[in-house]
Amino acid sequence: MSERCPVRVLLVLGSLEGGGAERVAVNLLRNCDPSRVDLRVGLLRREGDYLPQLQPEQMIGPVGRGRGLLDSFRAPFDVARMIGDASPDVVMSFGLGLNLAVCAALGFSARPRPYWICREDSNPWAEVLNLAAGPLSRAAVRAALRKAYGAADCLLTVSEDLAAALAGLALRIRAIHNPIDVEVVEAAARDPLAEAPSRPFVVAAGRLVRQKGFDLLLEAFAMSQAAKEMDLVILGDGPQRETLARRARELGVALALPGFQDNPWSWFARASLFALPSRWEGFGNVVAEAMACGAPVLVSDCDFGPREQVVHGESGWVTKPEPAEMSEAIDALLADPALCRRLAAAGRARARMFAAPLIAETYQRLFTGRPSLLAEPANPAVGRAAAAVT
Repeated sequence: MSERCPVRVLLVLGSLEGGGAERVAVNLLRNCDPSRVDLRVGLLRREGDYLPQLQPEQMIGPVGRGRGLLDSFRAPFDVARMIGDASPDVVMSFGLGLNLAVCAALGFSARPRPYWICREDSNPWAEVLNLAAGPLSRAAVRAALRKAYGAADCLLTVSEDLAAALAGLALRIRAIHNPIDVEVVEAAARDPLAEAPSRPFVVAAGRLVRQKGFDLLLEAFAMSQAAKEMDLVILGDGPQRETLARRARELGVALALPGFQDNPWSWFARASLFALPSRWEGFGNVVAEAMACGAPVLVSDCDFGPREQVVHGESGWVTKPEPAEMSEAIDALLADPALCRRLAAAGRARARMFAAPLIAETYQRLFTGRPSLLAEPANPAVGRAAAAVT
């Protein structure tokens, strides 16, 4: 890797839509020291909710590309061109599709290869099951992922459990939790909320997709005593929006779907309870943000991430992603205001462990190649679910 200072780092993303990976990239840009790390974002599509938060000179990549099959085939060539334009010392790709694209791009690139960090931010095998149709296509994607992991200079995960589950698939595996801009979150949480429900409410947030388990939360809330006198608010956009709205009407649940929010934290701060009902995760950014806002949090015991963020019974509550158990947990927590206050207070302190300056420093050490960090594997002893992802 080049000894240039600052080290040039290219973060490769599909776009800057309002997801967790995109927020991580923005937080790294805000918190890394430009005298040590020159960060740029390579985008396949210049679009998304976070686009206004970046300067034009911080972005590299094609403009106006679509989402069709042809664009998927073209992605490795677009990535190769971005790498050529940026001439980075380090490339970090975000998530399954981009990891495969970067692997292919580096395979046919003629120039000296940059140090490649293959960042896995979710349960990859669950993603394959969710996206690929048929056993042959799933097997092909799994094989391609294993090849990518093996080719990477560093496989970076966002939780220790995920690192342990992927142990043996890469020469070097590291786990770094996502950075949360706690100061920004706390300040924004104090902003007024003009469109809040008239009744107390439970809040959740994320892309409206099957992974996030909002259908499970809706069923659980409908079964709870809380539904008689409270609303359920789910922030975010996605393909399940109409399905969730229709099911809420069938169940007689007061559900609000305000869409993507520039300031979800003012919602979190005023909620009686924050819930993350995901079927699988990597690291739930919104969990740490909700804790920073002072909301008591209820999270699913899914693979992976949330159970590392929340200490059950101390800084939050962990339950299985099943409607009956979530319903019982919702009622138990809301019936005990003293417990909710204790969880919220401990959650605030816990959120500071994910503060962006601390996490960004760990990333900077990784980017600049400090050997003591690069040689340190994630601790496989903490992994509890390796069998679940094979």
